[in-house]
Amino acid sequence: MADTVRYEQPEPAIARVVLARPEKRNAQDRALLHALDDAYRRALADERVRVIILAADGPDFSAGHDLDTDWSMADVQPRTLTGGFGAPGAESWFATEEELFTGLCLRWRDIPRPTIAEVRGRVIGAGLMLVWPCDLIVAAEDASFVDPVVAFDMNGAEYFTHLWELGARRAKEMLFTGERISAQEAHAIGMVNRVVPGDRLETATLELARRIATRPPFGLRLAKRAVNQGLDLQGQRSAVEAAFTTHHLGHAHNQRLHGGFVDPHGRAVIRDDARARTDRG
Repeated sequence: MADTVRYEQPEPAIARVVLARPEKRNAQDRALLHALDDAYRRALADERVRVIILAADGPDFSAGHDLDTDWSMADVQPRTLTGGFGAPGAESWFATEEELFTGLCLRWRDIPRPTIAEVRGRVIGAGLMLVWPCDLIVAAEDASFVDPVVAFDMNGAEYFTHLWELGARRAKEMLFTGERISAQEAHAIGMVNRVVPGDRLETATLELARRIATRPPFGLRLAKRAVNQGLDLQGQRSAVEAAFTTHHLGHAHNQRLHGGFVDPHGRAVIRDDARARTDRG
């Protein structure tokens, strides 16, 4: 397991997986995503583990994708059934993102153990793809959530469950404006389960995990399966896959217009938004 993810086991029945790249605000590169997948696999291989917590080092949970990293999959063993990493044209990038983003996120959503995201600070863009597949979210009072990816001339983050997490109009507002959703608002709309003081975040999450761990493991598995199947009957998985295809239309558009996968002016737009928020206090 790469040193970008740390595996802890505070109690036999509870695994705690920690994003450990605080110097990059836990921005995701290929190594971090694969290390996270390895950590989940390790927890699942331990029959004692009944609940998995996903946490992060540093003041922010995740700044999203590391846009300065090498995302090439040429020398990587696939984790999902994608393939095509060396194909010409758009196929190789489509395959890479399907493997690393939607493929892993959908698999993490269906992990047959309850998962809890322990969130402090900012969750930006693709950081949502780590939080939203979790079954429950416990947030510190300073937590905030945003998908600013429209600024890059794209439809949004690759794991597109915005409609289910936020509702249609709030999802559109966040995507159109790039405005953050506070922990308190996220709780009010049902995206976050609990909001706690920052100094109690780890303790409160562990207490919730302990309570869940007292339930029979197969009952927990069946309950999770039933809810997730209900989401899929509502069309969630199909919507994620459809939005992912739309996402790649955005990549193709930017490739023709700017010679890259995203609009290079997007970073400046997001920085200006951040300055405006700071000026407003």
